Amino acid sequence: MNTLNEHPGNSAPIFSLSNVSRGFGKGKEAHQVLSDVDLVLREGEIVGLLGRSGSGKSTLLRIIAGLIEPSAGDVRYRGEPLDGPAEGVAMVFQTFALFPWLTVLENVEAGLHALQVPRKEARQRALAAIDLIGLDGFENAYPRELSGGMRQRVGFARALVVNPTLLLMDEPFSALDVLTAETLRTDLLDLWSDKQLPIKSILIVTHNIEEAVLMCDRILVLSSNPGRVVAQIKVPFAHPRNRLEPRFRNMIDDIYALMTDRRSADASKGRAELKVGSQLPDVSTNLMAGLIEALAAEPYHGRAGMAVVAERLLLEVDDLFPVAEMLEHLGFAELKGADISLTDAGRLFADYGTQERKAQFAEHLVRNVPLAARIRLILQERRGHRAPRVRFEQELEDSLSEVFVEQTLESVISWGRYAEIFSYDDHTETFSLEDMEGEG
Repeated sequence: MNTLNEHPGNSAPIFSLSNVSRGFGKGKEAHQVLSDVDLVLREGEIVGLLGRSGSGKSTLLRIIAGLIEPSAGDVRYRGEPLDGPAEGVAMVFQTFALFPWLTVLENVEAGLHALQVPRKEARQRALAAIDLIGLDGFENAYPRELSGGMRQRVGFARALVVNPTLLLMDEPFSALDVLTAETLRTDLLDLWSDKQLPIKSILIVTHNIEEAVLMCDRILVLSSNPGRVVAQIKVPFAHPRNRLEPRFRNMIDDIYALMTDRRSADASKGRAELKVGSQLPDVSTNLMAGLIEALAAEPYHGRAGMAVVAERLLLEVDDLFPVAEMLEHLGFAELKGADISLTDAGRLFADYGTQERKAQFAEHLVRNVPLAARIRLILQERRGHRAPRVRFEQELEDSLSEVFVEQTLESVISWGRYAEIFSYDDHTETFSLEDMEGEG
């Protein structure tokens, strides 16, 4: 994998960010989303922002769009400091964000009217954009009459009609089904390759590694909490790209390995062990069991490449990584490079029946997730074997924000219920050992 230390190309930058940071909240609730991000966008390239949840991809995109300001750092468009939304920068959102009471033509014209473009010119430009993006014939249709893919085409036409220099895309294909997304990606790349688009550069936020390698000339990988650029990867393949080419598949595997290995993402931290105050992912026991079963079955027999598993199970980075990493924390799987393999405990889990699985999961949960063990221990030591939720919320607030406290407790409650190591009453917000009153 070709990892860059310098920005490619000799053309003048369209956009540049230097030491950009962004935080939200104050005091105990302060949360640093981005830290010291450097980025240069130049003419003639598609750049991908690839990262997991918490990496600040969408926040960074909104800073570039001028929708929010950085807490620190320098942001420049065409060499000038950015002050609010820049003329020449357009954005396509994940959700279609169309006006339901307007027709396709009126939706595309809306941005031009906001720019006070004369009506005749606005109509001509809107019709040209609609034709370019493949929606001619649907000018008078309303959004409710269109499929998801066609509604997203309206979003593209609305962005292109203002003749932007830079097009920002925030996971524009993630809300679409697989086939529709593939068609729209291909059409967009064809227009880009044939130089039919007015834009000079594209920045796309994605958590789909294959999509990034398929579309982008350069990929920036962001670490999480806070987001930092930890790698820049040049994609050397010409368009159109062959997904089955060994070099293409190898690059995907390399990026999976980079993102799986936290030591690569942040060498100063290494692979952290869970503590009582560690943030726990929103991963269900059904997902963990499902991944174990998939790995244990043919054709994997306990070991597989992460990219292969993601492709077969239709999972993306934000779906697969938290499940795989939680299985590793629990001792059911091991992650090494771009591969995931079941441990002996994981293989046993796959063979066990329901009750045996619950008993094994309980043992691994108490042994490997300190928060679960602490809740159970406190319940065992307390008279009546009960404790209010707020008692654990207060303890977690020393290391986690309010949002992550809630997520972490919901996860451990779900796992604890499945393992039957404690009970939780949502109405009274109380943990208990309701079946163990006789234990001292």
